[in-house]
Amino acid sequence: MDALWCVVPAAGKGVRAGGDRPKQYQWLAGRPLIDHTLERLAAHPRIAGLLVAIAADDAHFAATDTIGGKPLIVTIGGSERSASVLAGLHALPPGVAEDEFVLVHDAARPCVRAGDIERLVELAGKGEGGLLGAPLRDTLKRADAGCHSIATEPRDGRWRAFTPQMFRRGALAHALRLAAEAGIVVSDEAMAMERIGVSPLLVEGSEDNIKVTTPADFALAEFLLGRTR
Repeated sequence: MDALWCVVPAAGKGVRAGGDRPKQYQWLAGRPLIDHTLERLAAHPRIAGLLVAIAADDAHFAATDTIGGKPLIVTIGGSERSASVLAGLHALPPGVAEDEFVLVHDAARPCVRAGDIERLVELAGKGEGGLLGAPLRDTLKRADAGCHSIATEPRDGRWRAFTPQMFRRGALAHALRLAAEAGIVVSDEAMAMERIGVSPLLVEGSEDNIKVTTPADFALAEFLLGRTR
């Protein structure tokens, strides 16, 4: 399979991380978090170029035409992740055909491993796409409104969903449009594809592919950056 374009939705506010700016622009190891993510993606031979979807009022993104020798395109995203991904799919170069696979990766996952991306492309590319993830290994509890444990849920067959996620450009855009028209906010691309009858392949990836969400995650991500390649 040829190298793929990667859409990076980065229009969110990331309020749980605190700070005076969206979390993707907060400092991590001396640089904005998103810089680490984009550079790691651009360094992978499977990735042909990057498309970043930012907020209309974004005052922090450092615009550039290339990163790591790969083309970088910026477009305006939406208020929801799914809207940003759809905008990114529409803004991809015309040479990216409707039936070509496209990757989607969270701006706040700077520690993704190159080997995991390679495995995702190799395995999910044999079908209709898939996503990185990991089987749920912790005991799963159901809580009431007061945060009391009221039941233990089965964990068999349950996975945590990571990114990148990989689907064909046209099919993913179609699935995202249908969800939006139905008033359904999908939490990831796989959910949109599931709604149109696709069963994405779950490809096990490293659990240190964390999504930076809270202030404590920044210290963990900084520790992991030097250990994950």
